[in-house]
Amino acid sequence: MASMTPWQQRLSTGTEDIQDEVIRWYQQSRHGKGYVPDMIWGTLQTEAYATVILRRVVDFLDVPNDVPAGVAKRMERQQVLYDGEHHYDVILGEQALYTNVGGPEVMGGQMERILRDFDLPSLTLGVLATTAELSVVPMPGFNMHGGDRVHYELVSSGVDITDPDELALHDKAFTALSNAASYGDTAIDLINKALAFWNNK
Repeated sequence: MASMTPWQQRLSTGTEDIQDEVIRWYQQSRHGKGYVPDMIWGTLQTEAYATVILRRVVDFLDVPNDVPAGVAKRMERQQVLYDGEHHYDVILGEQALYTNVGGPEVMGGQMERILRDFDLPSLTLGVLATTAELSVVPMPGFNMHGGDRVHYELVSSGVDITDPDELALHDKAFTALSNAASYGDTAIDLINKALAFWNNK
């Protein structure tokens, strides 16, 4: 079963309320998984990076502009990385390290943030290299909250999937992506390569 809600409806009061909703998802799910092929996972975003993202959302969807409040909530969400009660398996596409969000200074700071938190006990972070061979077809990013919800963010809508058979397929897909991703020192090398790129821009 899937439910779809247009972003303009979900963001009709601005970005703060939906960030509150996401905080509850993360707090309630002790174990989550995320595949984010072309941007930085929200719970690892710096304040500067998140500000650019939410400002673009507000401008694109023409919804109320409460970006500072939305960013503050997104930063609050990151407490799950430090409370000792949660764990997240996250795969970033290598492209996510190079998608230009806010320019070299913002991107450089974002790479430094990822490197600083790379070894958190609450985080298993992989990078899917652009040349990695996959055993599944390429797919859009998704987040798995516990074992009962998968969330997609589309251009016009947010989609939530709760059917057990569909959840099992997403878990299978995540395993395939994880098997192709780089971890540990190899992932750190890819992030450092991106940091050097942005520092030289």
